Amino acid sequence: MLSIGGFAQIGQVTHRMLRHWDRTGLLVPAHTDPFNGYRSYDPEQLQRLHRIVALRQLGFSIEETSSLLRDGIDAEQLTGMLQRRRAEVEKERRSAAARLADVERRLQLIEGKTTVSTIEIVQKPLPAVQLAAITVRVNEQPELAGVVGPSFDAVAEIIGGVRSALDTPIAAYTAHQEGIEASIGYAYDGAEQSGFELVKLPAAEDAFAAVHLGEINGIRTSWQALHEEIIDRGYEPAGPCRELYLRADESGRTDEFVVELQQPVRETTTSSGLSQ
Repeated sequence: MLSIGGFAQIGQVTHRMLRHWDRTGLLVPAHTDPFNGYRSYDPEQLQRLHRIVALRQLGFSIEETSSLLRDGIDAEQLTGMLQRRRAEVEKERRSAAARLADVERRLQLIEGKTTVSTIEIVQKPLPAVQLAAITVRVNEQPELAGVVGPSFDAVAEIIGGVRSALDTPIAAYTAHQEGIEASIGYAYDGAEQSGFELVKLPAAEDAFAAVHLGEINGIRTSWQALHEEIIDRGYEPAGPCRELYLRADESGRTDEFVVELQQPVRETTTSSGLSQ
């Protein structure tokens, strides 16, 4: 038998939590001393403890956890639930990291500490391209961090047999009043398949482009530099911006990206109305 202290240490939970679960009937000690009230647990109860902790971390209430354990939940079902929760937490983590980076960038702008990017900017036309893409909508830009990579992976899994179709990964973004719409996929001239849609990006006679190198979280600073140059030269954005991923490290690193930023433009209308 294990004392409540030993059981709590092995299960990495608190004494208070075990006492609460005892009172609710979720995890009753194998033995409670009738004189001093000391609780003792059978080592075999550790399996139930781990399942309780897992279900609670998935967001189930004590009543729901008790019901699931009573009705029976096997290891395979629980593993699947935990894997889905892990994916959700990872998505939340990427989104939170992107939000933090964006807040830091805006603080630097407010405090006048932003160093002007030295990326090279060129002016050129953009060709029309058809994407095999997944289109998603988010409320604000930092949320894109959690959807871009998984969307590329989902499309690649569908068209993976056509190797040439994976050579040109592109994400196109359009701002709306409700948020940002992103079409994420690959240049593709095949037929539409279940799981993605065909998205046609029109040719742009005039566009500004720059190459972002390195940490993907710093891409907003490169976009900022590009948009400042667009304004300084008397232009304004005209149509969805594009990110052409020339290199994305598949090992999970985020500091070795090479991404061409592409923004279709038009000349800014002057206050005199002479330029249209």
